[in-house]
Amino acid sequence: MRLRSTVAGGLLSLALLAAGCGRLPVEQTERYVPPDQVTDFHALYNTNCRACHGPAGENGPAMDLANPEYQALVDDATLRRIISNGMPGTQMPAWAQSAGGMLTDAQVNAIIEGMRKEWSKPNPFQEATPPAYEQPSGADAKTQTADVKQGQQLYQAHCASCHSGHARQELTSPIYLALISDQALRSIIIAGRPDIGQPDWRHDNGQLSPQDVTSIVAYLSSLRTNTAISAPPVPLSSRR
Repeated sequence: MRLRSTVAGGLLSLALLAAGCGRLPVEQTERYVPPDQVTDFHALYNTNCRACHGPAGENGPAMDLANPEYQALVDDATLRRIISNGMPGTQMPAWAQSAGGMLTDAQVNAIIEGMRKEWSKPNPFQEATPPAYEQPSGADAKTQTADVKQGQQLYQAHCASCHSGHARQELTSPIYLALISDQALRSIIIAGRPDIGQPDWRHDNGQLSPQDVTSIVAYLSSLRTNTAISAPPVPLSSRR
């Protein structure tokens, strides 16, 4: 009799325990995803791009990626090359593992696809045809000299009134030019930077032709010096 009572009590205890387990809270844990398998655009952008290109692709120190004109100007192959291999003459590093970075090819593609989905718009140029994206290179000395001279005149006519003093970036500063490539200058001149009020090539002072853009970039490039980047910063109070 005592044995039967003991067995019955044990079975009852197990039944109560089993019923109670069904009501115990279950701790929810997120599944670990290795860094090289993350393909969510926002996660990749915030980790790798946000610091330079700003929240939501704008208002950062680097290119305004959320500008629909920039998104229309540059094709997927060019974006892939820039993200993967970096951009010489700028602070843009190489991100692809094949170039010493941390991102897989799938992650680079996810960033491109995400940018297109988030920031591309149909027909951002409307009926206008923008100048070509690529800045011409390899011109002979005579042509380059002519471009620089013409570019200086165009810069004074179209750019100097805004880009002087402290209201906007002094584009002729050798220190600034040491941090930006000719191609980046061209992209900004063509597409503008609406996040900081920079118009595109169709600004109020008159629309720039493709050759005008090339010449302005050539002029600014001629002001670049290799030693400017190592120069000590100059306080604003001294720039009088």
